[in-house]
Amino acid sequence: MSTILNTEGSLLEIPEIRDKENFRVAIVTANWNRQVNDRLLAGALDVFDKAGLKAEQVEQYRVPGAVELVYAAARIMKSPRRYNAIIVIGTVIRGDTPHFDYVCSQAADGVCQLNTQGSTPVIFGVLTVNELQQALDRAGGSLGNKGAEAAVAAIEMGCFLR
Repeated sequence: MSTILNTEGSLLEIPEIRDKENFRVAIVTANWNRQVNDRLLAGALDVFDKAGLKAEQVEQYRVPGAVELVYAAARIMKSPRRYNAIIVIGTVIRGDTPHFDYVCSQAADGVCQLNTQGSTPVIFGVLTVNELQQALDRAGGSLGNKGAEAAVAAIEMGCFLR
């Protein structure tokens, strides 16, 4: 459910980051459906800015599409750089073929596996919608910004048990 609907339109509450100086996050954004994903990314970056993170504490990566988000997150988890959280951002819009179902399933299942096997939380910021307008509504439109919500989840999970 949308945070806008769930909070009766109130603003998104940004949690305080413990150990702000050492908090680092990676954001992986898909290029496919870039007009939506760039808005989701902007929402996430805005939350991190408001939380007091410096630009160098938020590393950004780009991949072709939603399936590649899982590969990139897995590689980032294994890199020598350590992050408190990783966010994957993408948008999958239903078409006329079952391709939508495969892509959504692979992206969601892949992130789930990373979360059960890894030590860094991976936040699923992938929209799975029936049409472009639904995506735009969730990327800073009438239903808020899911990228901003993913950033809030990254802060909460990045501070979890630390």
